[in-house]
Amino acid sequence: MKKVIVLTSGGIDSSVLALVMARRRYEVYPVFIRQGFVWENAEIFWLNKLLATVCEKLKPLTVLDFPVKDVYGGHWSLTGKKVPGYRSRDERVYLPGRNMFLISKAAGFGVEKGIYEIALGPLAGNPFPDSTRKFFNAMEKALSLGLGKRFRIHTPLLKLNKKQVLALGGKGFPFNLTFSCLKPDRRHQSCRRCNKCREKAKAFGG
Repeated sequence: MKKVIVLTSGGIDSSVLALVMARRRYEVYPVFIRQGFVWENAEIFWLNKLLATVCEKLKPLTVLDFPVKDVYGGHWSLTGKKVPGYRSRDERVYLPGRNMFLISKAAGFGVEKGIYEIALGPLAGNPFPDSTRKFFNAMEKALSLGLGKRFRIHTPLLKLNKKQVLALGGKGFPFNLTFSCLKPDRRHQSCRRCNKCREKAKAFGG
């Protein structure tokens, strides 16, 4: 069976992505890359709950570390101060170089495990420069050259919107266990006031 690393945060898109790759007869290795952001403990909490209910060819969650404090400094993603609010534009949540960091770390992990395919879940309309197919094609070439193995980066949701992703997951998918919030509380509950909370509410008709 083919193997693939699925970069997952536990949000709707990356969670459905794991299921999509399993349906394509891949042996799925869910990977969470911890970078020091204020929302990560809550994401891991909910992601473990979600993965416990989705058993289609999924391996146990792997958590890797790629700290970015020395890169981002006092950024809101690390401090939790002045996070993009409910009505903020999506461009406000841009984290420079993030997909480059995530893919590079995942590729290093993959080489050690003999896994040369990586999947991410950006959607149509994503405004960030590191979420385009052109970028992912370039990363495929760079990884293949730098690591001496032919890498493939999957982005099967790239032409879909959020509602289409919900439909792809299906009625039986545990969407109640997905999580996406920029400033969760100590009980790992959503703040309901940030950009990501608005995005999830809108997906479900809120």
